[in-house]
Amino acid sequence: MTTEKDEIDISMLNGKTDEEDIVTPWDVVTKNETGIDYDKLIKKFGSSKIDEELLARFEKITGHKPHHFLRRGIFFSHRDMNTILNLYEQGKPFYLYTGRGPSSDSMHLGHLIPFMFCKWLQDVFHVPLVIQLTDDEKAIWKNIKIEDAIKLSYNNAKDIIALGFKPENTFIFSNLEHIGNNPAFYQNMIRIQRSVTFNQVKGIFGFGDSDPIGKISFPPTQAAPAISGTFPFIFKDAKVNCLIPCAIDQDPYFRMTRDIAPKIGYPKPALLHSIFFPALQGSKTKMSASNNNTAIFLTDTAKQIKNKVNKHAFSGGQATVEEHRQLGGNCNIDIAYQWLRFFLDDDEKLEQLRKDYTSGEILTGELKKELINVLQPLIAAHQEARSKLTDETVKQYMIPRDLGFVTNVK
Repeated sequence: MTTEKDEIDISMLNGKTDEEDIVTPWDVVTKNETGIDYDKLIKKFGSSKIDEELLARFEKITGHKPHHFLRRGIFFSHRDMNTILNLYEQGKPFYLYTGRGPSSDSMHLGHLIPFMFCKWLQDVFHVPLVIQLTDDEKAIWKNIKIEDAIKLSYNNAKDIIALGFKPENTFIFSNLEHIGNNPAFYQNMIRIQRSVTFNQVKGIFGFGDSDPIGKISFPPTQAAPAISGTFPFIFKDAKVNCLIPCAIDQDPYFRMTRDIAPKIGYPKPALLHSIFFPALQGSKTKMSASNNNTAIFLTDTAKQIKNKVNKHAFSGGQATVEEHRQLGGNCNIDIAYQWLRFFLDDDEKLEQLRKDYTSGEILTGELKKELINVLQPLIAAHQEARSKLTDETVKQYMIPRDLGFVTNVK
């Protein structure tokens, strides 16, 4: 297990694993066709690999088979997950925290990953979940009007709620609407702000002298929800541990938070890191909400899904049918297979597809058809659930309230 180092180290947190890979909260780029080298990233960030020993302990303590995201290494790295399992084993409470930066009216498939996983974790552990919508961040970075950023928050909240989260144990909030009405939130932001120097925040996040000061002051806003005192209406005065499932590019925020939390009297948040959901064009970058052809959106029709997969999904197959039958395909770079790893729950079927494609028994078109058959009903069901949600429904999730954080924990 990797030894962690939580102290803020600007040389470690600027997001580069080597000359080829760039991983920051805003940019993910690699020259490698198979994607980011996650083993190098674990070493660089100083996190710990999710190994078979941890998965076995998870299953023993919870009584649940690990989610296929865990079994397949989609969530591959962690910080202090054993601490969370210890708490659960002892019957002590913790809570979940994740977020979304609303930059488009509709989320895409990649955006669903942390929320699908949080829903499963919430059901397994019976704990509250807080979801931060960083519309303030998008207003700063994307130069979006504040009123429009809030509207995007509500639209994205509907996409999140449609996954089945319950209002009795889920609090969703827009930064632009909530923070001004929650003195504890702002007070914790100030506590965090005065604990990080200007040089540290520049080194961690790569901010330049010409960046708006809002960018420099934003990281404490994302850090504050990992401190239970930020939500007195949920946790009262209790100092409760936090578990944050997120993509690995968000880790710099929480490396900073883990360094600061003990200084202000709170436990370090634990993390579960996911790999990136690749763009249709391949694993050299992640999906982009601003490029329609790199992503499948939750508003896409069955026909659009089929056309995008068939036209844009990068193939690991050979140049001709004859060559493919002889040499087989490369699942490590084939996007249809990579996406099936995320959304096809059946381990045996996934393994059979891998064998058949690698041997050349099935062609790229057949693998793409398997993916289309998985995605079309998944998105249709999501659209049906979302169609029943209104802004009034969203507001129910956004009301500050007691989520029964002790009584809901076994």
